[in-house]
Order: sequence, then C-alpha cells, then structure tokens
Amino acid sequence: MTRGESSACAASGFLGAYLLPTWQKEWPWSVGVELPGATRRPPRNRKWSLGALTLGTKSNLDLEPGVSRAPPSSGAPPASTAQGPCGQTAYGQFGQGDVQNGPSSTVQMQRLQVLLMSTLWIIDPSKLPGYQPFGSAILAPVVSQPAVLQPYGPPPTSAQVTAQLAGMQISGTVAPASPPSGLGYGPPTSLASASGSFPNSGLYGSYPQGQAPPLGQAQGHPGTQAPQRSVPLQASSFTPPASGGPRMPSMTGPPLPGQSFGGPPVSQPNHVSSPAPQALPPGTQMTGPPGPPLPPMHSSQQPGYQLQQNGSFGPTRGPQSNYGSPYPGAATFGSQPGPPQPLPPKRLDPDAIPSPIQVIEDDRNNRGSEPFVTGVRGQVPPLVTTNFLVKDQGNASPRYIRCTSYNIPCTSDMAKQAQVPLAAVIKPLARLPPEEASPYVVDHGESGPLRCNRCKAYMCPFMQFVEGGRRFQCCFCSCINDVPPQYFQHLDHTGKRVDAYDRPELSLGSYEFLATVDYCKNNKFPSPPAFIFMIDVSYNAIRSGLVRLLCEELKSLLDFLPREGGAEESAIRVGFVTYNKVLHFYNVKSSLAQPQMMVVSDVGDMFVPLLDGFLVNVNESQAVITSLLDQIPEMFADTRETETVFAPVIQAGMEALKAAECAGKLFLFHTSLPIAEAPGKLKNRDDRKLINTDKEKTLFQPQTGAYQTLAKECVAQGCCVDLFLFPNQYVDVATLSVVPQLTGGSVYKYACFQVENDQERFLSDLRRDVQKVVGFDAVMRVRTSTGIRAVDFFGAFYMNNTTDVELAGLDGDKTVTVEFKHDDRLNEENGALLQCALLYTSCAGQRRLRIHNLALNCCTQLADLYRNCETDTLINYMAKFAYRGVLSSPVKTVRDTLITQCAQILACYRKNCASPSSAGQLILPECMKLLPVYLNCVLKSDVLQPGAEVTTDDRAYVRQLVTSMDVAETNVFFYPRLLPLTKSPIENTTEPPAVRASEERLSNGDIYLLENGLNLFLWVGASVQQGVVQSLFGVSSFSQITSGLSVLPVLDNLLSKKVQGLIDSLRAQRSRYMKLIVVKQEDKLETLFKHFLVEDKSLSGGASYVDFLCHMHKEIRQLLS
Repeated sequence: MTRGESSACAASGFLGAYLLPTWQKEWPWSVGVELPGATRRPPRNRKWSLGALTLGTKSNLDLEPGVSRAPPSSGAPPASTAQGPCGQTAYGQFGQGDVQNGPSSTVQMQRLQVLLMSTLWIIDPSKLPGYQPFGSAILAPVVSQPAVLQPYGPPPTSAQVTAQLAGMQISGTVAPASPPSGLGYGPPTSLASASGSFPNSGLYGSYPQGQAPPLGQAQGHPGTQAPQRSVPLQASSFTPPASGGPRMPSMTGPPLPGQSFGGPPVSQPNHVSSPAPQALPPGTQMTGPPGPPLPPMHSSQQPGYQLQQNGSFGPTRGPQSNYGSPYPGAATFGSQPGPPQPLPPKRLDPDAIPSPIQVIEDDRNNRGSEPFVTGVRGQVPPLVTTNFLVKDQGNASPRYIRCTSYNIPCTSDMAKQAQVPLAAVIKPLARLPPEEASPYVVDHGESGPLRCNRCKAYMCPFMQFVEGGRRFQCCFCSCINDVPPQYFQHLDHTGKRVDAYDRPELSLGSYEFLATVDYCKNNKFPSPPAFIFMIDVSYNAIRSGLVRLLCEELKSLLDFLPREGGAEESAIRVGFVTYNKVLHFYNVKSSLAQPQMMVVSDVGDMFVPLLDGFLVNVNESQAVITSLLDQIPEMFADTRETETVFAPVIQAGMEALKAAECAGKLFLFHTSLPIAEAPGKLKNRDDRKLINTDKEKTLFQPQTGAYQTLAKECVAQGCCVDLFLFPNQYVDVATLSVVPQLTGGSVYKYACFQVENDQERFLSDLRRDVQKVVGFDAVMRVRTSTGIRAVDFFGAFYMNNTTDVELAGLDGDKTVTVEFKHDDRLNEENGALLQCALLYTSCAGQRRLRIHNLALNCCTQLADLYRNCETDTLINYMAKFAYRGVLSSPVKTVRDTLITQCAQILACYRKNCASPSSAGQLILPECMKLLPVYLNCVLKSDVLQPGAEVTTDDRAYVRQLVTSMDVAETNVFFYPRLLPLTKSPIENTTEPPAVRASEERLSNGDIYLLENGLNLFLWVGASVQQGVVQSLFGVSSFSQITSGLSVLPVLDNLLSKKVQGLIDSLRAQRSRYMKLIVVKQEDKLETLFKHFLVEDKSLSGGASYVDFLCHMHKEIRQLLS
C-alpha cells in the first residue's frame, strides 16, 4: 500500500479552515511545499497547519499523526497498515452495522488530502468519509471508543465518526469495501419522469415504496453542528482494531464539538451566521482518534483564515440560524446540552466536495456587478446563472455564443491528448434583456453586404485594411480583396478606418445586414409568412374540452401575432384546418357572412381545395374568424370518430404555404396515435422489454421513413411545424416529433390533459409560442479561420450538405451546437475566429443576414486550455452528443463513452498540468470541478437511465427537447434549483439563495421550491408551523393540505404574496410554463420529487454524487497506471 493510500488525515473542514501556527515538537507533522520550478526541501520547524490539514502552495500534503516526515525520497514509503497474505488487509467477522469499540494502535485518522492551487482541487475520494468505491459498499467505521460493544440500532448510513475542530470535521477511518449488488450502473429499476406529466397522468401512481437513504439524528452541541450528508450503507464486514492503543486525552486546546469556542462563528455566503455556541459542562471529553492539543485562538478577526476560492472547499459551515439541520432527525438548536454522547458514524461534510451552489454564488458575487465587455479576445464570460449586462465591443455576446473552451489547442495532437470537446453553442436569435440593444441593421443598398471573394466571410471587426484603405485582408482565409469605391474610407495612424466606430460591422460582434434580392429564392423577395392552425377534432379532443378551450383562446390570441418593430399590426396571415380521419378546410374571406367548410377525404393524395380565402389578414377577417371559432366546438360536439391521421395534415399545410408562395408555421394540436389508413399510419410499438438491450435504440428511432421525407419537403418550402400533443396513452413521440425536429419547430406534451388542471400551462405555452419572434426559411453557416473547421452539428434542423444548417423556422429559444476539429496548426498570436451567418425571413417578410463573430485564444500549454473551459457548455455538448448517440448505439455504450471521456479529460489534466502527488488524490481543474457532479446528472437522466414509470414517449420527448436547449436550460434541467422559502424574512422579496439538490438539505420544518425548467414542485415539511400553513394554503394544519395541488390560493398576506411572486418570477425565466405540484413530506408524490434531488442515489440505480466522484477517481487512476 502506498504512503498516499495509508497516511492518515481528516476530511471535512477543507481549505479555508483555520490555519494554526504549530511547532514541530507540539505537532510533529511535516509539510513539503513545492513551488513551480523549485526543488523539494525539508520543511522548516515552524509551519501553518489546519488541524489535520496543512495548506501549502502547490504542495503535496502527506500528514500522519505522530509521524515526522523526512524529506521525500525515491524509495518506497513505509507500510502503515496491518496486512495479511499477498499484501491484503486482514478482516474480521463483524457484520453490518457492528462497531468495534476500544483503543487501537492500528487505527489511524482517515486522510483526505486537499490541495488548492490557482487551478487545482485535490480530493482523495478513497479517504472520503463515507467513501464507497463505485459498485462497492460503504462500510461501518472503525472507531476508537470505550471498550464496550454498543448497539446502534439501524445500520449506520455513512462510515464516519466525526469530530469538529473549530468548525472543521475530522473523520474516522473507513474500512475497505467489497462490491455490493445493485449499485452503480446496473439495470435501472424505477425512476420518475422529467417530462412534465404528473399526478393526473397516472404515470407515477404506482411507484414502489422505495426507502430513502436512512437519516440518523446527529448529536452535537448547539451552535457547532454543520450540515450533514448521509450515504446508504451496504452490508459488509471489517477488521476490528487491535487493542491496547492509547486513550484519547482530555482536550486542552481549541474546543471540539461539545466544547466552547472563543472566536466568532464561521459564516457562509448568503447564509445567516449562527450565534456563538454555548459551553459544555467542564470535563467534557470526546471519543475518537487521538490528536494533539492545539493552541487557542484569540483574534476576533480570525487571522490566517483563508478566503474561499470560486466554490472552493471552504471552512466547514457551522449551523446557520437561517438554515436548519436536516430532517428528520434534526438536532434541537438552542436546547440545553444533555450528557456527553459519542458521535454517531453518520457525518460527512457536504462541503468536502465541490458544490454547484457555492460556485454559482461566488460567480454572482464576483462577476454580477460589472458589465461583461467583449473587447478582449478569449475572455471567459460569467456563468449562465449570473445576471450580468453585456457591452459589445467586437465579439458576440455570450447570449449568442458560448464555447466549451475559450483557449483552443494549437495542434490536433494536443486536442486529442486533452479530449476536451471544442464546441460552440450558438443561439442566433437569442432574446436580450431590455437594457441591451438589439443588433443594429446595416443597409448597404443594392450592392449588399461586403464579403471576402474567396471564403465568402462577411465584413467584421477582425478584417485588416491595407494599402491606405483601398484593400482588406480576410481574417478567415487571408485573401486580399478590393474595397468597393462606395465603401472606401481612409485609415488612421493605427491602421484602422476612421469610420470604424460609425459602422456596426467594423466595431461590434453582432449586427444584421439587409439582404438583397440575390439572397432570396428565385431572385424574388419573399411574402410575409403565414400561420396555419390545425386542430384535431376527434372524440378524445372534444371530450377533454381541448377544442372548446383552444377556440376560445384563439379569438383573443390572434390579436398578438408577432410584428416588426413599431408596426401597428402583424403582417402574418392565418388559416384554419380541422381533422380526424378527413380534413376540413375553412374559407374565412372577409367578404363572407359565414365561414365555409370544404372537406378533403382523399388523404392519400392531399391537395388544398381553395386558395383565395384560406390565408387571410386577421384584422380584415376578424368577424368571420370569430364566427368560425364559435362554431367548431358545436359542429363536432357529437362526434364518435376516434381515429386520426397525421402526415396528411402536415402535407396539407405545406401545400397551402406552397400555393401562397410564402414560408410559415403550422400549429398542430393532436391527441392520439395516427392509426387511420393514410400515409404515415403508425402502430403501437411500445415495448419496455427492449430497455437495456441492443434493440433499445429502436425506441428512439422513427418507425417509418415517411416523416423524414415529409420533413425534407417542409424545409424546402420554409414550413415549420410546432406540435402540441395531448395523449392519454402511447402516441410514438419518437416518430411524430421527426417533422418538428427537422424543421426547427417545437414539441409540447400534456399527458392525460384535463382542462381544470392543465389549461393554464397549455394556454401559457401557446401564447408564448404564437407571439415569439421567428426567423423563417433560414440557412445558417459557421465559418472559421484557417486551422479549424466545423465538423458536427446538433439541434433541431435539417442538413442537405456538410456546411449549411437549414431551418424552416428558428426562434429565440433554439440553439445550434457546433463541434470543431483541427485541419491545420493554429497560431498563438493570431488566435482562432468564428463567424456565424444566419440568412432568414423576418416576421414582416424582410430578408436579413444576422452575423455573430467571436475571437478565441490559442495555446501551446494544456494548462491554458483547462484554465479557460466552461463546464456548463461542456455538459450541454456532452448531453446532446449522448442523446443523439442513443439513436444508433445501446444506452449502456453511450453511458460508458461519457464516463470514459470525462475520465480522460481529468486524467490528462492530472498527468500534464498538476504537481506530482499521491495517486490517492483526485485532482480537478478549477474550471472543471463541477464536471463530475453535472455529468452524473446527465447519466441519471430519464433518457440514459429510466425508471419503471418513465414511458417510452417521455424519454423520446426529453431527448428531442434537450437537443436544442441552450446552456442555461440544460444547467437547470440536469441540476435543478432547490429554494428554501421560509428561512429568510417574509419582508425580503428577493430570490432566496438555493441549497444543494440533496435530501439532507431538507428540513421538515420548512417549505422548498424546486424547479428544473419543466417542472415546479412545492415541498412542504411535516413540521411546518401552523401559521405558515395558514398563510400559504388557507388551511389550519398540515394534514388539510391537498397533495398534488397545482394552484396556490391567492391570500392577502406577505408570505402568500412573496411565494406567488417568486413562482411568477421563476416561470418568467423559463421558455416553457412550469406547472406547480404541491408535495407533502412522506406523501406518495414525494418519490417523484426526490427524483430531482440529483446529488442522492436514484431509485433506478443512478449513483450519488459522492459515489460517482469515487468512481471517476478509480477510472482516472486506471488511465494513469
């Protein structure tokens, strides 16, 4: 066993805990400090020590109690563990939950080495309290306690005995583990859906009553207890320690838990500090691993206290008055201390591993106050979770383009070595906040925008003017081009045009050109687009009340069609079709007194029976349209037709747009599997037996090629399709969503639709979908400077060749993700350039070009690559890569590919960028410290690891949804936000600080909101104060709250208004309406809610964050060895 594996150190407080000046003779632990370029020297006598952790600059921290470290040598480290034959540690026969009490000469404190450098996190997962090798069990600890075997009741949930030292926890030794069954990446068993279909869908009512990870009551002194985390315990045995070790002496230095502490309490950002802890009775002793006395702390300013880095392992959080202890066994803070208790082996400081919440908060605090100025090349923007303003000074705003790395390797060999995907998530029509100006529109007249003659790149700030301004050199291909006479301007003394700041294309990263007729189909300017509403009037649609609700809404909604700038009315024309087994077209010409219906029953050869009067201006035909919408529910009120068609409906809409010679969008409202005899007829192929087999990929593939052919025709015509589904059973979303997916459209799904429960969500989505600005008949191309090229694309679009992304429609929510690869060597001095050009037709029928430019740095050192990565964008790309992979590969293969790539990325960093250190350390780049937790969330998602209640349609729906999500949406989708509502003062109306998505963060006396962009849960603890229940729900007790409630009563009190305002605020931030679901603690719906607590182990077999971190460490060590 190596020294890194056997030396002892503790693992809870981490860097940022108190630095204590110690002397070698008092605490004989040596520190080896390594500085860049320096040789390693024996330590000096005086050091700064963190209790059981020592802080050094790029140091290797190998600390063992009672052992003075000599200068490192190349020899093998001494063995420190009792070993059996073949070097294996001997084990006893203790069963699960047994604890050997008594002194031990072989029991050492567990070590967790932590090293924080400017770009490093070092964790030794194998030494983590509660360490569980991936696929292995967590064992009961070996604890030094009075020599009496003390039963503990239920098996402990984690393998720690923890002592707190000035707010820092020190953990006991964890016995090695043997593999259990059913842990890790085994076959999924049960998981709730993330698709947004909830209680009334009947999908989640039959959840198995799986037990949550057990939680025990922590005994500690008021004011000294830090947040807990428990980890499920598997059955195993471990070695009892040898007897005869020394007893732990009375503590005479700074207090451990249960003793007083002289300094002020440790505070946590955005948390209210707790009052100073009280003192235990004199003579209180702590049981546990022996440790030397520490000198007392006197300064109230806490000298030597290290500031936290971005999301770093900070000081152990003491209890905050604002954040209670976990439920259900919460300690009663403020009560009188009882008799001294041995600490239960159930403590693991959650701050021992990187926290997404802390990283987000730090970024908001550090970068949210100043505008992000885009003038600097290769500048990493603030996180998507930070509210910030952008000042465009030559590079596109991160709202338009985000990259996985802003520093690209100069060579392909370097890129292959790092395995970091080089990709950009582009959102060409992103909506901007009111404080930021929309891109300027540049009109160059009949000559059109100025371009490079060779590569056709558009004029941008990076073009270099030469020869006094008469020519310019293309920054993408280096071609020298003549400047047209009408565009000529003199240069200043720096070589820049004197009018550079008067022209958006010479000074800004994003702008628009008005396109000339040369950019239009058939050299003819386009007509304004049209919207066609196509309504299913089969029995299911009529019975559910959908048709009546939709017709009522459309009467008013048509007044809010998108319009250009300050136009008084929209230029968009509208048409109406109803259908079941046949199609009904309506003439709503303004000159008619009543609408006219024309029926097409030959669905095998679809045509449009009328041209004049089908697509009309809303204001001109208002009366006729209103009359039609009044009559449709009555006309089909007595229908008994249950069968529907689908492909002929899309065909009819496309033919109507073709006849009108315009682009447009179809709004389809559909309820059932199209089983009527017609092109595109489908059969029910739902087969859960295929899950976890090689044929599982067929569940994500369309069952017929007819829809792909139809989609290609729609793209050619500029016909975008938005699909609203209202299924009561399987409808084959994988097939029905093909046309929306390939045309740039959207899919909305409302399972088991009921008007009283779902109308608000449906109508809100419909209003937003109809009103949002869309670019029609669009083509996008991404150009790059010499050395890299775009090789792969992800999103909702169609590609007829390898370069042009074709979109029948593109709205402000859709993204196109582009992957780049090297085709030549890059130059560090010149960097790399991207230019995204989108040609589209506006809502007013104007042909435009939107241009986005971005300059990136290039590097010859891997450290520069890792220092400029953005994890959120990396996860966005990896999720889309995986979700496309399930179409052609078994899900297990896709999952393994993700894990391997992540391990290769981190192993490359460890090998090439980190200081030499023990193999037992897990080293994470500062910019990628959240990669494991986020990747684990992707691996546990419904698409890659479904539970028993997740339907095939749900998985297909989520898969296509994520494909075109932006970075902010995937961030909250995979790692939901959990907001405590009752911890901050009622008068405070700002959004409360989030807590980590783990059950340990829930207190049964509080109420929490959880959102992931699609779902919104209100979790109510069983011990919430009666006054809070009354103020929020209008009932007198917890038992009277209706579980599954989707609308909170509007009450005239501060709490009710605060929560309603917060819910409205969260919904406004998301592109889809999030339906509220009230979940009571210990109610059957709680199983669904806990599915979104992604740091915990999932019912379907998904690993907890801690377990996955350990598994990643194992994978990295295998790669390095």
